[in-house]
Amino acid sequence: MQIIEDKVYAFSKDNPPCYTARPGEVMVFKSLDCFSGRLTDETVTMRDMDFSYNITNPAAGPVYVEGAEVGDVLVVDIYDIQVADEGTIATDDHCGPLFEGTEYRTKKIKIEDGMADFNGVRFPINPMIGVIGTAPAEGAPADGFVGNYGGNMDNKLITKGTRLYFPVRVPGALLQMGDVHATMGDAELCGTGIEIAAEITVRVSVLKNFELHWPVLETFGPAGRWYVNASAQEYNEALVCASKEMQRLLMAITGWDAINTYMYMSVQSDVEISQGCKPCEVQLSLRIGTPKLPQFPPLVG
Repeated sequence: MQIIEDKVYAFSKDNPPCYTARPGEVMVFKSLDCFSGRLTDETVTMRDMDFSYNITNPAAGPVYVEGAEVGDVLVVDIYDIQVADEGTIATDDHCGPLFEGTEYRTKKIKIEDGMADFNGVRFPINPMIGVIGTAPAEGAPADGFVGNYGGNMDNKLITKGTRLYFPVRVPGALLQMGDVHATMGDAELCGTGIEIAAEITVRVSVLKNFELHWPVLETFGPAGRWYVNASAQEYNEALVCASKEMQRLLMAITGWDAINTYMYMSVQSDVEISQGCKPCEVQLSLRIGTPKLPQFPPLVG
């Protein structure tokens, strides 16, 4: 099984691929924490490091996927996420709703037997991938940012057993991922989850000639849902982007008109904030989830 260890700090079509994968291939992406391991103990804070977005959130990759062409969709199945035995939470003075009066602080969190320990309070971890996506057609956004190519979505549902769909905008897609959290609450209020090094096992495949404007996540089981992930500087703009894409995809499989689809979304779809750390400059990231409709074709496929 191929191990992907090369690191990049931006999503770009100009990043040389470190490996070429075949559709159906399983790989392991080895990722550092979002600080690249530089917060070595609790005496070192983000004040002590250059927290430029050009040197944080390192992503393993990118991987060129054979047969992935512009206009296709890259499918990524998350098979497993194995995390290190210690993670880091850190605060600064410019991130999240309580940034005023918040000081720089670093807290190390021990992970043992699938449990995290925060000041004697133990709770189960649920490792998730913060940064994952494909290269955009233009530009080179730093890994800490998010967009219609994926990136720093910080969606806590991107975990073992889920499937992701990304628009392919450059040949080979150029998949990369990192910024794993042992656990994270929706919105990531102080700006970090339990940031941790990890090994991510995924399978890649290609869906040919499918129009997709934003990344989509699929969950399975009796409560399986489809989620459109969107982002923008402001909540309303992100909500409109996600709503339009969910409406478009639902109309395509059901044959309903726009108004019927909008009404269905109002009674069955949920809006959830993935990451909202304003006044941090990272865009707000949200998801709209809709239950699967077994009487219709898959939303993406």
